[in-house]
Amino acid sequence: MDTAKLENLTFEEYRELVVALNPDPEDASCPVKRALGLFSGKWNLKVLYELTKEDSLRFGSLQKRIGGITNAMLSSTLKDLEEKGFVIRRQFNEIPPHVEYSLSEAGKDLYTVFIAVASWSAKHFPMGERQGERSADKN
Repeated sequence: MDTAKLENLTFEEYRELVVALNPDPEDASCPVKRALGLFSGKWNLKVLYELTKEDSLRFGSLQKRIGGITNAMLSSTLKDLEEKGFVIRRQFNEIPPHVEYSLSEAGKDLYTVFIAVASWSAKHFPMGERQGERSADKN
């Protein structure tokens, strides 16, 4: 499907397209459902977002940037993202040995998703306002 056409759809056109492409709610062939499945998990998007900020990061640096994630969970998340094709793991057999993580081309292509999320967030949750205190809700 032509992505330029998708980007210019109105909400109503999007809804019609989604229903036409995937009339069965149990059908997993819907591209949105597939994408959401790829990003499921508490830490996946946080890891991917942090990796968009640098060419590559070591495990410890990535863990510090994310905060609150255990070694085991970060390791598991990185392995999952590597298997899905979003992250590249590069091992350096130096002394001391170390590993760096970076985004694959598929991972780099997520920048458009993060831009869209940032745009949506800025529109609906402007800086200085707490979540749930949108200006449209104030009277």
